[in-house]
Amino acid sequence: MRTNSIRSFCILGASLAAIVAATPAIAEEAAEAADYASDADAGAIVVTGQRTTYNNAALDETLLDDKSPIASAIDLIGTLPGVQVNEGDAFGFDDWSTTYSIRGYQTNLDTQQVGLTIDGLPNGGSGYGGGSKANRFVDTMNIATVEVSQGTADIASRSNEALGGTINFVTSDPMDELNVRAQGSVGDYEARRYYGRVDTGLVGGVFKAWFSYAHQEATDWIEGSADNRRDTFSGKFVVDTPVKITGYVNYDDAFESNYDQIYSEAQYEANPNTDGLVGVWTGVPVADQQYRKVWNTKRKNFFAYLKGETSIADTIDLSASVYYHDMAGRGDWAPPYIVDVIQDGTGPQSEVSGGSVKGTPAWWATLPAGTGTPTYFATNAAGQAVAPGTPGSLYQQSYRHTHYRKDRLGGTLDAAWNAQFGMAENTLRGGLWYEDTNRREWRDWHKVTDTRVGPAYDAAPYWTQYDRKYPQDTFKWYVEEQLKIGPVSANIGAKQFINNIDREDLFGETDNLKTESKSKVLWSGGVQVEPLAGLNLFGGYSENFKALSDTLLEYSADALADIEPETAENWEAGVRYTNPIFNASATWFKSKFSNQVIFVPSNTSAGPDYLSEGDGRFFNAGGIDSEGFEILANVRPVDGLSLYGAYTYIDATYRGTGNVELDEEQGVTAGNRVAGIPKHMWVLSGTYNYGPVTLGVTGKYTGNRFVNADNNWVSQNFFLTDLSLAVKGEALTDTLKALEFALNVTNLTDEQYLGGISGNYAFLGTPRTMVFSVTADF
Repeated sequence: MRTNSIRSFCILGASLAAIVAATPAIAEEAAEAADYASDADAGAIVVTGQRTTYNNAALDETLLDDKSPIASAIDLIGTLPGVQVNEGDAFGFDDWSTTYSIRGYQTNLDTQQVGLTIDGLPNGGSGYGGGSKANRFVDTMNIATVEVSQGTADIASRSNEALGGTINFVTSDPMDELNVRAQGSVGDYEARRYYGRVDTGLVGGVFKAWFSYAHQEATDWIEGSADNRRDTFSGKFVVDTPVKITGYVNYDDAFESNYDQIYSEAQYEANPNTDGLVGVWTGVPVADQQYRKVWNTKRKNFFAYLKGETSIADTIDLSASVYYHDMAGRGDWAPPYIVDVIQDGTGPQSEVSGGSVKGTPAWWATLPAGTGTPTYFATNAAGQAVAPGTPGSLYQQSYRHTHYRKDRLGGTLDAAWNAQFGMAENTLRGGLWYEDTNRREWRDWHKVTDTRVGPAYDAAPYWTQYDRKYPQDTFKWYVEEQLKIGPVSANIGAKQFINNIDREDLFGETDNLKTESKSKVLWSGGVQVEPLAGLNLFGGYSENFKALSDTLLEYSADALADIEPETAENWEAGVRYTNPIFNASATWFKSKFSNQVIFVPSNTSAGPDYLSEGDGRFFNAGGIDSEGFEILANVRPVDGLSLYGAYTYIDATYRGTGNVELDEEQGVTAGNRVAGIPKHMWVLSGTYNYGPVTLGVTGKYTGNRFVNADNNWVSQNFFLTDLSLAVKGEALTDTLKALEFALNVTNLTDEQYLGGISGNYAFLGTPRTMVFSVTADF
């Protein structure tokens, strides 16, 4: 039974009762309703798109308010065309199960193909191990908007992963007036959140800043054993002088228990309400490896930047930034055995009595081929390894930690020269990006102290499996010429990425490696025409690039021979129209993802063309072709009412490697639809604002998706409805005029469905979740 549902329904009833009770007062104060009419535009849904040669969209405040304050930053963009977002729960409390995609390009456990930036600065990658998604950098309440540049995207975008576009999370600027905001939220699954923010207002006519703190917590929705929590400290300042200075800092400390994947269609059909993880420790390691509290993600992220902007004689625009990011994290699991790293024979096992080994044990080399990793599952009173179930024996279990560290220091420089040549308006712009990154990863194994009691483990590891560092530097340059003559604008540009990645084995067991991941010069260009006021026709082309990941360096140098970075070509064309009450756009797009990096082990049946003398090798083969169109429209037919709709069609299919046996080895059939990508998605959303009351309803349809590349497991279509209701305190009494009460309900109809898809498996979809919030501004 889902927790807190009775309380949540009481909250819903109380909120509706409050509105009903306030109705006579609203009627009596009809004159004041006119005052609120001017606020109706503030409550309108406006998904804006800048006039560029590529499609783009940005969320307005209303679509942001559709989500509860406890929602993650990533979840905000799910209503935009071409975008799909799935998380393990409604609070984004699990990086492991978070997936999102744009036009068939995906970011999940297996791959990262969508760029993320925060105020235009890179996030450092979105992979589970060494990356950090947007919710690690910004609290939901401190977001002003989210900009999504699909496909061809902006040439200046700073990301090594932007094959299919870039998502930019824009933090809110400080307010001009002194303001103190306090907010509290409660919700299903023991959700709690406390948030406070202070805006200094304008000081001395040039300086303003804000500072905030947020704490939130919740359990999991399946069996309620998780202890998820997050603390976030943030601040931002602006000094508005001829050289405008902006600074931002964010510290985020998160602890999350994971959701597990569903591994077959039969598993889901047998029990669609559980992922197989449990909340009770049994003392039997084979069962306790599924104990949810040992499936953990721990992350601490510190991010800060300083930006400067100025203009010279209204002709030259200059901007520069410097940023720093430090991440420390750990992933946990409890394998149901002890790894036998010290050769003790029939004597007491050193692993359970305090022994410690670093690196690959030398004695393993003496084992017969195909023996596998030596392990044991139980010991007797003397500490000798025995068969499980032997009288007097004690089960033994490991607690495995994979540690992640990353620090990044980078800078950007942009310049634009604006000139008028007769009827021609010319802008020449260019920029540089440099980043120095150091990532370290190591894994250690601890003995569970007493499997009969719980998962507590010995502080000292009995084995440190590996310890590696991955220094990396990134350099990008770009230049673009923009020319506008009357209603016609055109641009052409070029960019290039140069990445150098090293691997240092801190145990000295393997040779250190390095590789250069260098793109060719990547071209982009486009044309837009404005034949009449409000109408904009556009078309564009771009070449995008993803740098090789340092995970490739976990293998031998032979495995990297002749490998090339992944690339994408994107075409799009469309039309936009805007007037005071109606905005709309329609876009056709086509994309070709090439040079897909795959790994083929030495024992593949695909033949000698793909083999090396090592354990295997990486090579480029196949890719993805996608084509489709997007339509969106906003309309404000009457004061206070705003309607939004979007539809996306995507036909994304695999291209084979050209080798039938290799395709079979990789589980790919040329022409099959890409796993996780629906052909059809559409969204309908409406917001009505009357005086102090705002009501919003959003529904999104996601079509059938294939869970695996073989296309023999179908995740059925689903339709999710979200409800938001906000009431200003003055609707109840003047003494509450500083307050606002809000109710957010996700998946209102409590539909069961499969959510994120990754690695040919799927995560369970999020159930109905209610959150009630009170916000006070002083």
